[in-house]
Amino acid sequence: MNNYRVIVLDLDGTLLNSNKEVSERNLAAVMSCYRKGMKIVFATARPPRAVKRFLPDALLEIASFIYYNGAQAYCPHTNTAFHESIPSEVTAEITDYCLKRHPDLELSMEVRDEWFSLREHDYRVTMNAEANPIVIPLDEFKQRDATKILLSGAFEGTPLYDSFRHLAHILYTDNNRLVQVMPPNASKEQAVLKLCRGYGFEMDSVMAFGDDHNDLGLARACGYSVAMGNAIDELKAIADEVTASNDEDGVAAVLERL
Repeated sequence: MNNYRVIVLDLDGTLLNSNKEVSERNLAAVMSCYRKGMKIVFATARPPRAVKRFLPDALLEIASFIYYNGAQAYCPHTNTAFHESIPSEVTAEITDYCLKRHPDLELSMEVRDEWFSLREHDYRVTMNAEANPIVIPLDEFKQRDATKILLSGAFEGTPLYDSFRHLAHILYTDNNRLVQVMPPNASKEQAVLKLCRGYGFEMDSVMAFGDDHNDLGLARACGYSVAMGNAIDELKAIADEVTASNDEDGVAAVLERL
């Protein structure tokens, strides 16, 4: 356990409990690891503004951040930053494809921490968002280089993945209720690899925690993977360890052993 130098933590369903809070025990465990010289990285599907909303200042001050499942990242300690986008022509193709088959689809996109959609919809409950996206016309929507495209609502099945997997990284999460479309090379594991190069560490120095499909690649690539008790079965099957759930301080239960 003493071989791990980088702790990578997913947020929703992992470090955050069901109330979207960091418990005192989890906070104390993460801070203890940091004080012992370990690097702390938060890797999430969420945008920067949401990370600032959910994490306490103590964690925001010490960590590096991977947003949008790896499409954007920032490390203040090594001054490493990168961002990838889905080209506007691909954004347009995906938008036309989805709307033709599912006209009532809830379709939105993130562009460098700004959120846009085609129609009014209250995401404050369905996505626990602090504010709703900016509504823009279809033509403008299709002309943007997207950091991430989000599909929810009527969309079902895998046709989008089958048609566009060569142009984008497509993930089905939240019990398949949400489809997340990222740039083709964007993933948590690739982003962690880039940050580790800045730190001077290899991936076998990484301990990673997660719960959903967007954590599978990182679990396979890191030195030690921990699946939450509430994680999907696929992640539990490949993880080095299954800890307690996010509502039972599963992160702290492992980090305290460090």
